[in-house]
Amino acid sequence: MNGPANQKHEKTETETDDVLYAAQVRCEGGRYTLTVTDAVRDTVQVFPVAKKAVDRLPFYLDMLKSKLK
Repeated sequence: MNGPANQKHEKTETETDDVLYAAQVRCEGGRYTLTVTDAVRDTVQVFPVAKKAVDRLPFYLDMLKSKLK
């Protein structure tokens, strides 16, 4: 498996952190979906996602990371 799951990352969470939102990108049968869990409102939303968008995720995450510094 290639990609961010295999990349080394630093841990920024603690045991006392409250998860407000969680997102997962899944692939099943060649189709990609984004699942967003909103722990505040206790809802789950599922969206279809194009492969092109999935391929660009590392770029968008790096952009977000640079804005948070």
